[in-house]
Amino acid sequence: MARDVSDSTPLGSKAELIEWISAGEKPASAFRIGTEHEKFPFHRDDLSPVPYAPGPGRSGGIRDLLAGMQDRLGWEPILDDGHVIGLAGPEGGGAISLEPGGQFELSGAPVETIHETEAELLGHLADLGAVAAPHGIGFLGIGHSPLWTREQTPVMPKRRYAIMANYMPKVGTRGLDMMFRTSTVQVNLDFATEADMVRKLRVSLALQPLATALFAASPFTEGRLNGFQSMRSEIWRDTDAARSGMLAFAFDPAMSYEAYVDWALDVPMYFVKRDDTYHDVTGGSFRDLMAGRLAQLPGERATMSDWANHLSTLFPEVRLKRFLEMRGADAGPTDMLLALPAFWVGLLYDQTALDAAWEIVKGWSAEARQGLRDTVPKAGLNARIEGRPLRELAREVLALSRDGLARRARRDGEGRDETRFLEPIQAIADSGRTLAERLAVRQQGAWGGKVEPVFAELAFAAH
Repeated sequence: MARDVSDSTPLGSKAELIEWISAGEKPASAFRIGTEHEKFPFHRDDLSPVPYAPGPGRSGGIRDLLAGMQDRLGWEPILDDGHVIGLAGPEGGGAISLEPGGQFELSGAPVETIHETEAELLGHLADLGAVAAPHGIGFLGIGHSPLWTREQTPVMPKRRYAIMANYMPKVGTRGLDMMFRTSTVQVNLDFATEADMVRKLRVSLALQPLATALFAASPFTEGRLNGFQSMRSEIWRDTDAARSGMLAFAFDPAMSYEAYVDWALDVPMYFVKRDDTYHDVTGGSFRDLMAGRLAQLPGERATMSDWANHLSTLFPEVRLKRFLEMRGADAGPTDMLLALPAFWVGLLYDQTALDAAWEIVKGWSAEARQGLRDTVPKAGLNARIEGRPLRELAREVLALSRDGLARRARRDGEGRDETRFLEPIQAIADSGRTLAERLAVRQQGAWGGKVEPVFAELAFAAH
């Protein structure tokens, strides 16, 4: 999560909330790709987690990584109660932020091609590797921390997370695991009109469980197999039902910006930020804040920043803000971090592919979509939808994405188009074996029942 928004413009009507979202509309020529990914910092010598401040005998903690990246990049620090908790790049140039358990996140700049995403990612990993190496710190790309208990996991000094951590156990059993022990890769994509948003939202919601299966990479918990291919995705099934899930209403004939706003208005709030203070208003209603009758802050009225911040605390499988955010994939190694945006760009940024994908999913019932969502974390590509094997569907949908990328014809300096970034998930679809399954086989075989070798297997290369 990047910096909380600051905009004190008062809100007077629901229409303004709708207009805030619709302001994200862009012509297709201005569509961009914004990729975000998280990774777990760890000490290379003993595979322990990295706290915010260095522990005894350690030369650096996460705050030192941020300081080193600030020196290297010249980005502006993001402060929370005097603590540096992120960095903001030049205007529109991305950001670095911290998830609750120290997951180190790059929120990439909006770029035109996956080739640019690749250059950005490799540059980030090179910079981070150079900063981390003197401290003996590495980074692991995986969907769930494989070794540490929740008690062993560090806590970052971000006040919004303290409010969330206090609230999570009241609305689900797995919210704290979501916060402190999961990592994801996401891509933010644009829409041209309300109708374009609706079509893209529906297709991406229906196919989000397919992405979960293709990118499944979280089979370990606390040093053991956990029985799932995507434990990260399973955790989301019991985190906070009011703000997560498959958004069945998005498939109603009347789906619109207003319908999403109405849903968002009914999701309980976490906090209201005024100046440098986070007010805990958990369970409160945004409708009450707009009317000046929020019980925790009597007389206080909603601002544009409150709305933007509230939208950032909603966690459906696909999130609508001024763009659409694909949220279904586990974090993974470099090639998988690039495959995720390629998969969705090929499907959603080519009209022929988008329409063909809609033809595949439009007949699925809400029960079928939810059933797929519920079975994929364990079954992966062995799940079924309307009697059809997901592995078979994966190959069909990947063909659509590949064709969409080929028609985009965005080439790099060597004349290669963006289809090359699909290769790792094409191999998964063709074999029917996810990264999680391959890791589990190694753990049971060559690794002798241990999970520690995954830190070498999936650590980003040192530079």
